[in-house]
Amino acid sequence: MGIPASLLWMLAIISGISVANLYYNQPLLNKISSDLQVSEFVANLMPMTTQIGYAMGLLFIIPLGDLYKRRSIIVINFLLLVISMFSIAISPNMYFVLIASLVTGICSVMPQIFIPIVSQFSKPENKARNVGLLVSGLLTGILGSRVISGIVGEYCGWRAMYYIAAGIMLLCIFIVMRILPDMPSNYKGTYGGLMRSLFTLFKDNPTIRMVSTRAGLAFGSFLALWACLAFKMSGEPFYAGNNVIGMLGLCGMAGALTASLVGSYVPKWGVRNLNYIGGIIMIVSWCIMYIFQDTYLSFIIGIIMIDIGMQCIQISNQTCALSLAPKASNRVNTIFMTTYFIGGSLGTFLAGTFWHLLSWEGVTGVGICMTLGSLLITFCTRR
Repeated sequence: MGIPASLLWMLAIISGISVANLYYNQPLLNKISSDLQVSEFVANLMPMTTQIGYAMGLLFIIPLGDLYKRRSIIVINFLLLVISMFSIAISPNMYFVLIASLVTGICSVMPQIFIPIVSQFSKPENKARNVGLLVSGLLTGILGSRVISGIVGEYCGWRAMYYIAAGIMLLCIFIVMRILPDMPSNYKGTYGGLMRSLFTLFKDNPTIRMVSTRAGLAFGSFLALWACLAFKMSGEPFYAGNNVIGMLGLCGMAGALTASLVGSYVPKWGVRNLNYIGGIIMIVSWCIMYIFQDTYLSFIIGIIMIDIGMQCIQISNQTCALSLAPKASNRVNTIFMTTYFIGGSLGTFLAGTFWHLLSWEGVTGVGICMTLGSLLITFCTRR
């Protein structure tokens, strides 16, 4: 029967809104540090704690979508987000902020429940395109959140952003209850059995492991850019302020909006070919940003290209993974996204390390090497 376009678009919008909760803090850390009278190091624990929470949510919350009614899980998570966002807004000290940030990370995983829903209930010919639309919403939320929170924080204070976010999460509860139908669970058994089946899926499906690792390496290359872009742009010859650096996120949004288009080409071009195309685009983008590293134009072009390349790789591999076990789609997505974020964390760590050792040359080397690793897996496999 397929998914109505109105429902698909609403899920894409809610995906972007919910994942944005993870990234509001990044442009606001200096203000949070000053207001709560903590060091920059302590303030930086906030995004780290949020990401740890997100990883926990991926591992322990997403599989529940196969065991319980997904609408109930989504509504409960949004309710907890209302509480955590409001708690951050009124926090008297950093310890309270960190606890609320952990809950925020855990409960911001709803897009990873939406994606299996869309994959499971889409017509086969529309599956990749529809997943691509949700990924567009997801990435637009990630990239746009930094711009929005920077503006709100500058003119209204950092707490205002979290009051607004709490209100948005409350609105999402009513929208989800209205638009999302009840869906039967895919698994009969206990939570312990569900988690054991997760590891069985991982062990018994080499293709799931392969596509997840391949996408994770590419995501590491993608995040290597964003991990060190602020360092690069704040130095010579740019000496750019946070507002200019944040605006570069809009270039990334332009690339992210191609995700739905990329998804429509998965059935035509095949997963393997799109991985070659995406990997080559990413390497070319890194070369442009290295050779012409003293110009804004090179970074604008490079950011757009690296986003397009990333979409080719993520959407093709995620669609492939979800098609391998439709009745265990939430657990498969847990494996995919956990591996994906491990790759992203590795890229962030290596980029930061090599920035200190070799500056932009080191970051470029990390980005190219991780993309080459992804391409090598494609070269050595048949999918």
